[in-house]
Amino acid sequence: MLKRLLLLFGICGTGYVLLELLYRGRSHISMFFAGGISAVGIWLCCNCRRMKNKCLLVKCALGSAFITAVEFVTGAVVNLWLHLKVWDYSSMPWNLLGQICLPFSLIWFVLTPPILGVGKLLCGSYRSKEATKREMPASPLSSGE
Repeated sequence: MLKRLLLLFGICGTGYVLLELLYRGRSHISMFFAGGISAVGIWLCCNCRRMKNKCLLVKCALGSAFITAVEFVTGAVVNLWLHLKVWDYSSMPWNLLGQICLPFSLIWFVLTPPILGVGKLLCGSYRSKEATKREMPASPLSSGE
């Protein structure tokens, strides 16, 4: 499972960088890590026992909050602490210290289903087999008797 999560990290980290390149024409290595951490975190959170059966809107809200939190922490480190000036949302409405803003949180809401889809492709079948093994103990009557 770890290999599949690392693959999810790499694919979504790369996707995050590509989105930035398309939108702004530039990116930073920190965005690769922010995207990867976000994707793995969303996948794990949305597939835990409490969230597994929740509707997609709830999962999208969780995904948006998770990505926004990761983006805030990343921004606090690379922009506020290290002064790398990777991004600045100061001119955006409803921003917090220029690191996160409501319009991008809404974009993360919309991007959560594709992240869950990639996670399902990479981790879903393995996770299902493992869950089935744990949840369905062998029955003495299942041998066909």
